[in-house]
Amino acid sequence: MLVIVVGGGRTGSHLAGLLLAGGHDVRVVEDRPAVVELLRRDLPAEAIVPGDGADPDVLERAGIRGAAVVAAVTGDDEDNLVVATLARFEYSVRRVIARVNNPRNAWLYTPEMGVDAAVNQADLMAKLIAEEMSLGDMTILVKLRRGEVSLVEERIEAGAAADGSAVRDLPLPGGCTLAAVIRRGEVLTPRGETVLLAGDELIAVARADQQAQLSALLRRA
Repeated sequence: MLVIVVGGGRTGSHLAGLLLAGGHDVRVVEDRPAVVELLRRDLPAEAIVPGDGADPDVLERAGIRGAAVVAAVTGDDEDNLVVATLARFEYSVRRVIARVNNPRNAWLYTPEMGVDAAVNQADLMAKLIAEEMSLGDMTILVKLRRGEVSLVEERIEAGAAADGSAVRDLPLPGGCTLAAVIRRGEVLTPRGETVLLAGDELIAVARADQQAQLSALLRRA
């Protein structure tokens, strides 16, 4: 999935580097020539899109119509809000994250302005994007008990251990509970005899330390 980072300063370049290191498709939009030159020293050429991130033509050149996440991290709150509004309401980007520069402007960073989450630290933003994008294939739907337990969703891959297995035969981590199976748009209640199939989406309740083990059952080795 594609992440577009608008703003190539320290925050934007650091964020882009973290995401690229994780193997994700990233485009950094920056209009200051000197900053663009600095970006070219650290990032692949294809990841850099020179231009004004508040310009729809530039955003389209960056691939916004296919973007899963837009992170507006310029040093100007007005620009970040313009980018967020365009991303959400013009291009229907699923997740929009924006940097707050002046805490007095934080009240403007609302869903009505297109902002899903307002943050101001690159590391925190990278973590949030990772969760919202489902880095790997597992989506965290809801965090419970202060993040110790989550409601998660993941699709079964063909050839995975879960593909063709009955629920009762699936070696789930202790305490991990299947809540639902979504098959071709229908919600099924998982019972012991329910046979899981490739393409099914499982919704489960799992502790943070169980999620990797659960995911391994749902992916092809």
